[in-house]
Amino acid sequence: MARSIVKTDRAPKSPFYSQAVTAAGLVFVAGQGPFDTATGDIVGETIQEQTRQCLTHVSAILETAGSSMDKVVTATFILRDPGDFAGMNEEWARWFPTDPPARQGARLPLDRPGMRISIAVIALGG
Repeated sequence: MARSIVKTDRAPKSPFYSQAVTAAGLVFVAGQGPFDTATGDIVGETIQEQTRQCLTHVSAILETAGSSMDKVVTATFILRDPGDFAGMNEEWARWFPTDPPARQGARLPLDRPGMRISIAVIALGG
């Protein structure tokens, strides 16, 4: 079964992992942080702004893979502060207004000061 690597300039890149991998008709999007693609700086101070930036990257990667946000099956989010949960949900509902994907979350230390969230998804392929 073939797999392919997804790359786009509209989301941050890393030398350590792929932005996404397609396999078995699915798109596996790596965890996306709230980073500016040009500078690497964190975008936004509020959880809503950072959630929006993460989902903007997820959307760009899915589009490059021939998929879309409405094909997201499951998502995993990591929050630095559980107090951000309600604000994250506020922005989440704008991206998934009906029939949202299955989801799980965790509270873990994130590796960058000021970084509040990371989001990974699995979606149906194009």
